[in-house]
Amino acid sequence: MKKTILFVVLSFFACAVWAQPIKVMLVTGGHSYDTLQFFQLFDRMPEIEYDHLSQPNANKAIANGIAEDYDVLVFYDMWNTISREQKAAYIRLTKEGKPFLFLHHALASYQNWPAFEDILGGRYVEESRKTPEEEWSEYEHDMWVYCTIENYTPVTAGFRELRFFDEVYDNIRISDNVRPLLRTRHPKSADYVAWENRFNASTIVYIQPGHDKRTYETEEYRKLLLQAIQYLNTSKK
Repeated sequence: MKKTILFVVLSFFACAVWAQPIKVMLVTGGHSYDTLQFFQLFDRMPEIEYDHLSQPNANKAIANGIAEDYDVLVFYDMWNTISREQKAAYIRLTKEGKPFLFLHHALASYQNWPAFEDILGGRYVEESRKTPEEEWSEYEHDMWVYCTIENYTPVTAGFRELRFFDEVYDNIRISDNVRPLLRTRHPKSADYVAWENRFNASTIVYIQPGHDKRTYETEEYRKLLLQAIQYLNTSKK
């Protein structure tokens, strides 16, 4: 009888621990977006709880160690201003194995910080006199993007294909070291629109779709983001 009671008690605590929501630091700033629908997207995920920080306050908080309190960091920003201390904080987080999820226009952040491209696994190259024109990336709004699964992982589990009415990026840089997750054959898009990367001890996922509410409000996109967050949470060392 005592063993049965002990088992029940241990099972209860195990379930309680398992049911704890994933703590997410959600970062925005530097680019307009459909604010209401974007936050509704995350509000509809009972599996997580999030705090929203916008730039530049987000980077200041990261430099002050606030990110240590979160399980997964999610970036939907497009930001270029970053101090030496803030760069060091990002690198320190990767050495500690903090997982990152980057969305859509975050690919264009920190154009003058090479290590950020290594962290994310790619870059959208903005127009600049320092960069040859043939290396500039391109975008196109309001495109139907059909995506197939390039690699089945916990992020892409349960999908056969995905379709979004979204913005596409072309001529972007993608590292040879990433593990592609989603592929499209859209003529105005890069081949891969989602991938997994490793940098130091961190697991990083990038998902390119997510321009506006027409994508936020789809069940497929919510499921894709949630599965990415859940996977990243289990990747921590």
